[in-house]
Amino acid sequence: MKKMEADVVVIGSGPSGLAAAAQAAENGAKVVVFEKANVSGGAANMGMGPLGIGTRYQKDMMVEAEVEQLFKEFMDYTHWRSDARLVKRYFESSADTIAWLEDTCGVQFAGAYKYFPKSHATWHIVAVNGGIGRNGGAIMNKAIRDHAVANGAKFLMETPAKKILMEDGKVAGAVGTDASGEEVEVRCKAVVVATGGCGDNPQMIKERTGYTYRGDMYNFAIPGLKGDGINMVAEAGGGTTAMNVEMMYLLPESDMGPDCIPAVFMQPNLLVNKLGKRFMNEEQMQNTTFTGNAISFQKDAVAFSIIDSRIARQYMKKGVDVVNFVHHPDNVADFEEVVDAQIANGITDIVKADTLEELAGKLGIKDVDTFIETVDEYNDMCESRDSLFYKPARFLKPIGKGPFYAGIFHPGGYGTLGGIKVDETMQVLTQDWDPVPGLYAAGTDTCTIYGDSYMFLIPGNTMGYCVNTGRFAGEAAAAYAEEN
Repeated sequence: MKKMEADVVVIGSGPSGLAAAAQAAENGAKVVVFEKANVSGGAANMGMGPLGIGTRYQKDMMVEAEVEQLFKEFMDYTHWRSDARLVKRYFESSADTIAWLEDTCGVQFAGAYKYFPKSHATWHIVAVNGGIGRNGGAIMNKAIRDHAVANGAKFLMETPAKKILMEDGKVAGAVGTDASGEEVEVRCKAVVVATGGCGDNPQMIKERTGYTYRGDMYNFAIPGLKGDGINMVAEAGGGTTAMNVEMMYLLPESDMGPDCIPAVFMQPNLLVNKLGKRFMNEEQMQNTTFTGNAISFQKDAVAFSIIDSRIARQYMKKGVDVVNFVHHPDNVADFEEVVDAQIANGITDIVKADTLEELAGKLGIKDVDTFIETVDEYNDMCESRDSLFYKPARFLKPIGKGPFYAGIFHPGGYGTLGGIKVDETMQVLTQDWDPVPGLYAAGTDTCTIYGDSYMFLIPGNTMGYCVNTGRFAGEAAAAYAEEN
């Protein structure tokens, strides 16, 4: 067995673990990080940037963003079923964290943006090659790691932690196993757990959330996110909390494919369930959380976004009606060509048919008559007003000219949220709310602040929560280690 010593051990090196390691090391602690994978960053490497409120970017872009306003909106949204002290601290610290990432870690931002038209411009997009692109999160994660290493943090890659050592009711160290199979024991005064939830553990997802992976939930399953940290904390005496999934909706096969497909099918056109009926105001499709919630409530947790050839060609010629920051191609002029190619290649979450009856058959809608009645009723409302769900007239586009197209949407999620009970300092608490000395946690393992629905109106929330709570945990762990 290898033996090492440190002041603080961090378990996991996603954005919360990286921020914890960097902050603890910056504060003078000797830090060792256990990481299961051979790279740092986790799911956040696919992200684009964190939340910030009251930053210089918002001021420069003349964006109104104040902590008081957004805190009130956030707490009203969650009906106060969240830790108000933690939310307040997170929001108040977010501008400083953006400045820390920029000035201390060397991260460059393209600016502060909305995710969709009705959201706030709180999403601070990490610059990619000087502009805007995907995967800016990976650039940010590397910068935080470099800062941690520059301050002496040591990373043990491909060395998953398996146990938190406790002595006399206090943290005494952590044990992991390296790539060769040899055990590594690091004695320390404080441990920060930041293992990113259990998105790659279908059994735990089912047990803790009720969702069936690739049944009624198509969440991202980043390899290695098994809920290890949540289980280790429970074994060490930490309390558990309710767990949820960061709800969204997606085309399981096409979401990461040619961007014209999700961009077109996420437009606010006719959306029906497997019974052939409408079930929501499709204007809300721009909010992925609201739409994921609605779809999860339908038969077989599936929904079909339907357009005809006239709508498709209108988009191909003039562009889509509503844009979001992820699926935002310059144009969708190749939509018909791409759909044909994808279907020919065996992609099953998009369908094309010459008639509505054929479309219903391919979608598995058994009551074809009800589906046809829904289309007829919808087309009548397109001539006047949406008397069912009050969708704005500008989004009412009749379905009548073949061929017809449908995108098959399912609920999805970036990963799980919550599992470890903490206070606003990120101190782990027992089930009876007593602190576990020397034990801290951060990131999605602890994230229960959204109540039952992810707060997508204030974008950048997941990555923002991870980086900020990582800094909180690193700061507290370093101080505890110094005091003890």
